[in-house]
Amino acid sequence: MDMDGFLVAFAVSFGVIFVAELGDKSQLMALTFATRFKAIPVLIGITIATSVTHLVSVAVGVGLGASLPTGWISLVAAVAFIGFGAWTLRGDSLTDDEERKAKRAGGSAVVAASVAFFLAELGDKTMLATITLATQYNWFGVWLGSTLGMVAADAMAIVVGRKLGQRLPERVISIGAALMFFVFGAWLFVEAVPEVWGPDAWSDAAALIDDRVAGWAAVLLGVLGVGITVWLRGRAHRARGERRLEVVRTPGSPAWWARLLLLVAALLGFGAPLLVALGVLEPIAVLARPGVAVVGAGLLLLGFAVVAIATLQLGTVWRRSATEAGAAVAGGTEPGPAAAAAARRPVLATGGLHSRVRNPALTGLIVGCAGMLFISPTLLGVLAGVLILVAVQIQARAVYEPGLGSALGAEYDAYRSRTGRFLPRLRGGEEPGAEHDPDRSRTH
Repeated sequence: MDMDGFLVAFAVSFGVIFVAELGDKSQLMALTFATRFKAIPVLIGITIATSVTHLVSVAVGVGLGASLPTGWISLVAAVAFIGFGAWTLRGDSLTDDEERKAKRAGGSAVVAASVAFFLAELGDKTMLATITLATQYNWFGVWLGSTLGMVAADAMAIVVGRKLGQRLPERVISIGAALMFFVFGAWLFVEAVPEVWGPDAWSDAAALIDDRVAGWAAVLLGVLGVGITVWLRGRAHRARGERRLEVVRTPGSPAWWARLLLLVAALLGFGAPLLVALGVLEPIAVLARPGVAVVGAGLLLLGFAVVAIATLQLGTVWRRSATEAGAAVAGGTEPGPAAAAAARRPVLATGGLHSRVRNPALTGLIVGCAGMLFISPTLLGVLAGVLILVAVQIQARAVYEPGLGSALGAEYDAYRSRTGRFLPRLRGGEEPGAEHDPDRSRTH
């Protein structure tokens, strides 16, 4: 082996790949994995994947020719990353035996990181750079230098990820990691489409999204989201049984106004894009763009996903409480009147999305409605959005929170002090102004 040629190839390849990797999606992915798994297994997985990928790159560069179907591989990787995001967002629960095994082994992290990085790097710019270097320099020096250069850059990201893991709450890390996995999946998908269907694929797709198509998309996605939400809400409420808030719904009451405004907002929110789809109403020209419509679709799906998750979590809490109440009655631990009162008492959901936000379903509703507006932007849609915001504020401030405060007392006060109304609270303690509210002890 020519030692001078090897050293030159190693130095050039290490420097080129290290610099190319800075800020690349693979480095961001390494940071994400480091927030979920231990650093050493992740680094081992990265090393395995990089070694194999860059060996393939060197072989291609030396003589096989660039014939790998990288576009389809990127599509597979995009689906895999979206799956990783859903898995991370859902979270895992371990049995005692599984927890003991997890403490003894890091194999799952190695496999997950190896597969993810292998799929991500096939067709990436670092692979293409390695192929190019292998056509000019010593193959072994290129392989070793490019592998170590990428591992070094990703190791920097792992150090950053571990530091974040020591300072941020576990649930915040899980949500952040899931979002980053979703971003990686979308990133890979955007890159893969031109490779699979041609360089003009995105422009051809954008040309198909005119105002009428966007209007129909808004209506159909909105109906789908609302339909699934209503179905899940019905299931959850059946599990609730007699546990209901004592809410006044007479005309002119806060609950009455909230329901009326939501109904009017729904009519306007669905009516506006339907009129656009039928060619009766023109959208707001400055916002009627394919890119804005795609962002809106993402927001709509995200918002209704939050509503669905929050509803499912409420249903789980209600079913568990009903089971516990039934066991208490069957075991005779509670007398008849006490059991009846306990069966009607509202139950506070404090886990999952509710661990940080008191009204996550209302937050999801706002995000989903904003997405629907972006898909087909109209002045009627803007008015619907304003009505939604007003209705949600009334529902949270004048219906849900006073009712739960009256029913649960100190338990709800403690929960209220550590959570945000619609968004997670950045700092602990009471809400601004809560300690000065003279009616707080009466209504809450």
